[in-house]
Amino acid sequence: MLECGSKERGKHNTDCFSILYQLGQVQDSVSDPVIGRMRLQFWRDTLEETFQGNPPQQPVALELAKAVTKYKLTKQWFSRLIDARERSLDNRPHETANALEEHSEHAVSSVLYLILECLGIKDVHADHTASHLGKAIGVATALRSTPFHGSKGKVYLPNDIMIKHGVSHEDIIRGRKHQQVKDVTYELASLAHSHLSKAQSLMSEAPKPASRAFLPMVSCRTYLTQIQKVDFDIFHPTLRERNHLLPLLLLKHAWIGL
Repeated sequence: MLECGSKERGKHNTDCFSILYQLGQVQDSVSDPVIGRMRLQFWRDTLEETFQGNPPQQPVALELAKAVTKYKLTKQWFSRLIDARERSLDNRPHETANALEEHSEHAVSSVLYLILECLGIKDVHADHTASHLGKAIGVATALRSTPFHGSKGKVYLPNDIMIKHGVSHEDIIRGRKHQQVKDVTYELASLAHSHLSKAQSLMSEAPKPASRAFLPMVSCRTYLTQIQKVDFDIFHPTLRERNHLLPLLLLKHAWIGL
């Protein structure tokens, strides 16, 4: 097995995952969904040509081709990422909590699956951990980003949970701190915590090196703890403060495990 921490592995991982960063920027960098779809189609075509062994002569595609060959990366995970980004271009809220979970599986868990493949890990317990962790991160990210999106007049929280607690889009856009808004936050935070707990229980059965792929668990767990401390007030100013201890926490868990 290749040494996971080698310079060569790190170089290919960085170049390969630059495509993931660029995919993530499409929604925020375009105002017209048509233009966004054109950009995503470019990446879809690039992906198709790369996996056919004929990558376009541009740096990201060439490095992706090397990584695909070297680590036997799965095309499906890249395709699911592109599909998830395309569905987000219309800036519509998720209809249900299940839809948010499904989006999180496609947009977040897929990245974790690719990281596991780069680490040379193919294990059912690691995959199950990645699935639940991706859902936890996706739901927590939906909560974390709500104040920012609300300030832009956008709401992505699941409609069924908001209707259940009598919360309108206007409540979110205006940053109202009603108990009903806290109830929405509590239910979604509980959903994220449930997936996080499941991921933690499954991780103990996964190969130990897989823990490197699961370091995002630290920031997710930290955010859920913080939101609980402020009584699920999603607009509390302390939630917008930079956590200067997070890099140290990540370093600590990288050494001693999660």
